[in-house]
Amino acid sequence: MRYARLIKGAVTVALSTAACHSLMYAGFAAARDSAAASEDDMWAGAFEFLLTTAASWLLMPFLLWAGMGVLRETGNTVLVLVGGLVWALLSGYFTDDIDRAGGHIPLPALAAHVLLCTAMAGAGPGRRPDDAQDHEGQPTGPPAR
Repeated sequence: MRYARLIKGAVTVALSTAACHSLMYAGFAAARDSAAASEDDMWAGAFEFLLTTAASWLLMPFLLWAGMGVLRETGNTVLVLVGGLVWALLSGYFTDDIDRAGGHIPLPALAAHVLLCTAMAGAGPGRRPDDAQDHEGQPTGPPAR
């Protein structure tokens, strides 16, 4: 097991989760403000709400992919797919919790998301570009002297 990959995954997932959670918190606050500003319109705030939700759901897989890429880890397909799907389910389920003033997704749910995605990060093959090998498993590059 590559512990460095797990640590990189944990950092990436924690920062991605914090960014998406903050986006939803701020976006839902803007949607509430929009709805309060025009009380006579039944659909006031709906556009902001839907835009915030879609942005969060699209941002999570991108941040997971980009974060692991910046940390020079490859083979992140499982992390990106599972992490994005779990975030969509988690944030969709707890929409009412985060959509109230001062509301947040419960900490145990966020911790479960971080732990699950960290495990997914550790499950990948994780070959760094400088660990390249040929089809026989031999390192590429100049021979050692």
